[in-house]
Amino acid sequence: MAKWGEGDPRWIVEERADATNVNNWHWTERDATNWSSEKLKELLMGIQVEAEEGKCEITEVSKLEGEASINNRKGKLIFFYEWNLKAAWTGTSKSGIKYKGNIEVPNLSDENDMDDLDISVSLCKDEPDTALLSLMRKDGADKIRTALSNYVDSLKSEFTQGMILPTANGMTKQQTAQAPTKSNKTQIGSSTAASPAPHTGVKIPTCKFSLKDTFLASPEELYRVFLNQEMVQAFTRTGAMVDPERGGKFRLLDGNVNGEFQELVPEEKIVMKWRFNSWPCEHYATVTLTFTDKGNETELKIDCRAVPESEEERTRDGWRRYYCHAIKQTFGYGARLC
Repeated sequence: MAKWGEGDPRWIVEERADATNVNNWHWTERDATNWSSEKLKELLMGIQVEAEEGKCEITEVSKLEGEASINNRKGKLIFFYEWNLKAAWTGTSKSGIKYKGNIEVPNLSDENDMDDLDISVSLCKDEPDTALLSLMRKDGADKIRTALSNYVDSLKSEFTQGMILPTANGMTKQQTAQAPTKSNKTQIGSSTAASPAPHTGVKIPTCKFSLKDTFLASPEELYRVFLNQEMVQAFTRTGAMVDPERGGKFRLLDGNVNGEFQELVPEEKIVMKWRFNSWPCEHYATVTLTFTDKGNETELKIDCRAVPESEEERTRDGWRRYYCHAIKQTFGYGARLC
């Protein structure tokens, strides 16, 4: 085998006893079963549909049987997943009558297209007929199909981080292959004198930014908006899960945003780990919300740190649109934007 700066970059190794399968070039497998189980629950729980007939929501994922894995063979990623899942849904008609039903998806698999999924929606035994069943079979099934499609996309993006590691020149093999041959030789040659990095993971460039907004509400009222699950569901207009305590998890906007509360100071500050589900696996920004009493108004300062550089504009826009503007419109807290 070659040392740093010598030969085919697929075989470059560090001078250590465990330097085998460098850059994951040979067959490498990563078990994605536990991650997939949590991801599927995250995406399915709280799915809601609403129409003239009433409102329906998935309340429980009662069964998740299957497995998932990712394999890398000579730089090619191979995905395997096969799931049989069951869930429970509840519906409330416009007249206030409640119904219960079940959902089953027996063939979520890499061998089947999303359009070929069997999504079975039914009412529980002894439940009377209701138009809510048709609502769930049409709009509900569409949202379930979208959530499962998001799972597959996340499996192929979030969970694959690090499956193909950087070569000696610090670039991924895909990037190296696109660079001119002369440039590659120069970069690899310059690595000879440098000490190899202790870790071979890919570093994510990050940034930080701050936003300020003013609300016609007291700090107590505005603080509660971020922690009360019903209020979060109201201003996001989607299902949400919020556990309002230190270490508590949250998930909102159909699972597109999730995280954990790290510090809660009533009426003053909320610190959280926060992420879009499209970000690299397990990468979180730190978001600090500071509430300042301005008499008849409350100033909210939003400090975001460790945001992926490529996601800065999207994250700024997300906080303005889906939090600040949505809260004002929903609860009548409209005030000037700083």
